[in-house]
Amino acid sequence: MAEPITTLTASAIATLAFQKFIESGAGELAKKFSTVAIAKMNTLLKRIWAKLRGKARTEEVKAAIAQTQKITPEQVSQIAAYLHVAMDEDSQFASDIQMLAQEINAGKLVDQSNMVQNNYDQAKGWQTKVEGGTAYIGEIHIQGKTD
Repeated sequence: MAEPITTLTASAIATLAFQKFIESGAGELAKKFSTVAIAKMNTLLKRIWAKLRGKARTEEVKAAIAQTQKITPEQVSQIAAYLHVAMDEDSQFASDIQMLAQEINAGKLVDQSNMVQNNYDQAKGWQTKVEGGTAYIGEIHIQGKTD
């Protein structure tokens, strides 16, 4: 039996911790995570801030978030870099926040909506559910050019 993946990267953990500042609103977050998972996000965020206290860049990001209630991908990357170093230096901290992040991931709500598509006359159709990122789906046909 294969062993489950037990470690999450600093970047993934930072993204989970700041999810409520990344999403466009609390309603969007509630559509993706259970209330228990959202509460654990707050706990994870507090643990990260406590560990990174005193780092100049993290204090700037914390102040910016307090003002705007938003975080940019660049700021998440900055925090993830500091978090990565902190996790390397303190294995107990790394283990604790990885476990907390896994509990948050376990509280992720599964999209169980249905999609129906009716294709007629030899038509093709694609249906996808994409969660984050960009999906390039379909076919491209380039007809021969005549000069």
